Amino acid sequence: MSATRYVALAAAAVATAALSIGCNSMAQKKTSSPTKAQQGQAVETTIPPLTEAEAHIIRDKGTEAPFTGKYWDYFGQGAYLCRQCGTWLYTSKSKFRSECGWPSFDDEIPGAVIRQPDADGRRTEIICAYCGAHLGHVFIGEGYTQKNTRHCVNSASIVFRTTEEMKQAAKAQAAAPVAPGAKPTTDVAIFAGGCFWGVEHFFDKAPGVISATSGYTGGSTKNPTYEDVCTDRAGHAEAVKVVYDPTQTSYEALARLFFETHDPTTVNRQGPDAGTQYRSAIFYMNDQQKKIAEKLIKQLRDKGYKVVTEVEPASTFYPAEEYHQDYMDKHPGRPDCHIFTPRFEIPLEP
Repeated sequence: MSATRYVALAAAAVATAALSIGCNSMAQKKTSSPTKAQQGQAVETTIPPLTEAEAHIIRDKGTEAPFTGKYWDYFGQGAYLCRQCGTWLYTSKSKFRSECGWPSFDDEIPGAVIRQPDADGRRTEIICAYCGAHLGHVFIGEGYTQKNTRHCVNSASIVFRTTEEMKQAAKAQAAAPVAPGAKPTTDVAIFAGGCFWGVEHFFDKAPGVISATSGYTGGSTKNPTYEDVCTDRAGHAEAVKVVYDPTQTSYEALARLFFETHDPTTVNRQGPDAGTQYRSAIFYMNDQQKKIAEKLIKQLRDKGYKVVTEVEPASTFYPAEEYHQDYMDKHPGRPDCHIFTPRFEIPLEP
């Protein structure tokens, strides 16, 4: 392990604390048809029918009493789904203790939540991007967390699933029988964006992703070890192989996440990590993936980014040693080397 990486991982973790307020009741609004980005969210299909109380909050935009909801003081590791449709909305990493009586989050899963003006003319309502379920309200600029954002969400609007439950559900869906002539239930994407710990961490939490595996690719050495790759002579990049459900997300959505979770403008470097193994690269599986990668690079260059990301055909991918897999989850005290930075203003095609 390089000394520079140890320095990066020794940086202090961000502390979060916040206050939050309740949510107002209003009439239900209809939402437009979901975009591909919205349709790309992972969805659980076993959500039971709403109770009368839940329907009042989710459809009539009601509010539960403070300190009465199931999740206001719950901090298990996993994700929170929309109670109405099963779309993944928030991860436990974005939840913070507010002591106000309602669950509080300072970030949502990208594309999962829509913000719209509240009927009271003062606040901003948040709804599920997939089905329009009322979640609560979002508040910006209060300075309580580094992200400067807090989502005040009704417990009745969400359902918690542990990390293991999510993985098992995704694997079960991927293993389901496929009818003759049907499209494959999974697809593969390979990205390299510096230290694979952070890259894997982001993709592992992304909607529609079944698995994210750290490994080595793009070089000439067969069956390389981490020590081989660190010599800078093997030619391999630290990369992540993403297996995803194409009915739940798209290659373009994943490629956008790739460009927004690392710096694509630095040659053979990400932060303090330097060397060809830390290069920015997309290893495409087919011509369609290549076209999408080149399209996104052009969009970024048109916006002024001096993108140096390499686009090359995929070759043999060698999984990294076990201690590299799920590294960020195994070491929750270490800050992530990668930071989500929005770079695209152009929406996915409807």
